[in-house]
Amino acid sequence: MAFFLETLLGGLMAGMLYSLVALGFVLIFKASGVFNFAQGAMVLFAALAMARFAEWIPQWTGVENKIAANLIAFAIAGVIMFAVAWLVERLVLRHLVNQEGTTLLMATLGIGYFLDGLGQSLFGSAIYKIDIGMPKEPVFAFSSVFEGGLLINKEDLYAAMIAAVLVALLSVFFQKTSTGRALRAVADDHQAAQSIGIPLNRIWVIVWCVAGVVALVAGMIWGSKLGVQFSLTTVALRALPVVILGGLTSVPGAIIGGLIIGVGEKLSEVFLGPYVGGGIEIWFAYVLALVFLMFRPQGLFGEKIIDRV
Repeated sequence: MAFFLETLLGGLMAGMLYSLVALGFVLIFKASGVFNFAQGAMVLFAALAMARFAEWIPQWTGVENKIAANLIAFAIAGVIMFAVAWLVERLVLRHLVNQEGTTLLMATLGIGYFLDGLGQSLFGSAIYKIDIGMPKEPVFAFSSVFEGGLLINKEDLYAAMIAAVLVALLSVFFQKTSTGRALRAVADDHQAAQSIGIPLNRIWVIVWCVAGVVALVAGMIWGSKLGVQFSLTTVALRALPVVILGGLTSVPGAIIGGLIIGVGEKLSEVFLGPYVGGGIEIWFAYVLALVFLMFRPQGLFGEKIIDRV
């Protein structure tokens, strides 16, 4: 039982990180109705900015305290992501209002490749380290309940808690605020939203800013775990099955989908891997997403597609 619970907890913690990345996709889709293929590049760009400024701040200012340097670097990286969001709206999206979804899709691909190149030009292409002080030593918990206790990775636990707090705040933002409702209206129909006075350009800036902050937090966490490197862009690919499973238009779906994928990957790898040769963790999520695409393409919580003739 203890081993099962360890695997389950590991899956839940990984699932929260998947949910965090998936939220970036959901945010952009809800506002523009297009799948944002630039999300992975945003994660890499934000992580590069924070990693490099965390190195440069002590050299420029003489600040020796690592926590203070990280906070300043996080703030600067956040401002940079806000600037990126404003430029994306100003230079790209503003000129594509009411265009076909394919046009917007191609625009996000171009933005993604541009951010990949710009990030490495400005900040370098080596492997950088982000040290935000999360403890990496495992800890044994519930020793009085289970013999030997449960082995919990403290870094994964802290990362999952950070992701959970941000996910909860975003859920409240979408469900309880007037801006969140405006975002849902814009996603339903751009022209109708404009006709009732919702400023489409401002909404797109807001949602790209929020997606930029999500990318920054995701990049910070994954960069702390894996190092900041070009492969961080592939983190977004791990979130694709999550949004398919949960639904492209659902914030709660991104959360539940991430948890299901995270737990499913860990349990299948541990308990089914020995019988099929291992490697299940790599393809489990994509096979599950394929099943949903065949039988329930809108996902668990997505809006049902109705074609009227």
